[in-house]
Amino acid sequence: MSNFRERLMQFMRGRYGGNDTLNKFLFGVFLFFLLVAIFSSKSSAANSIFNLLAIAVLVYSYFRIFSKNIARRQAENAKFLELTAPIRGFFGKKSGDKTHRIFQCPQCGQKVRVPKGKGKIEITCPNCRNHFIKRS
Repeated sequence: MSNFRERLMQFMRGRYGGNDTLNKFLFGVFLFFLLVAIFSSKSSAANSIFNLLAIAVLVYSYFRIFSKNIARRQAENAKFLELTAPIRGFFGKKSGDKTHRIFQCPQCGQKVRVPKGKGKIEITCPNCRNHFIKRS
């Protein structure tokens, strides 16, 4: 068994490997297309189209994994991260911190992080020293 593992490691040496955000996204798209193809009617053209799209996405993902052009794959991932940054930032803020709340100072607009569950508290802005009362 170790011989197989060594051969696999030798084969993958110098290859991208592809455990990045773009490949994770491509795998999600692959699963989506595959599920749509499964739940569409078996004889429809939509089934064939979604099967082909799923296979194409999977082939592209494996191409990225086995590619030896590491710089190009990293550039593709960086471009993907750049394009999806506004979307990821929006959803990242929504999940937020489970133990703290963020309030904005009414005077200067500075964001202040305070612990959750303390009831009605007086918050002092670290920027302008303004005091305001909020419920955490």
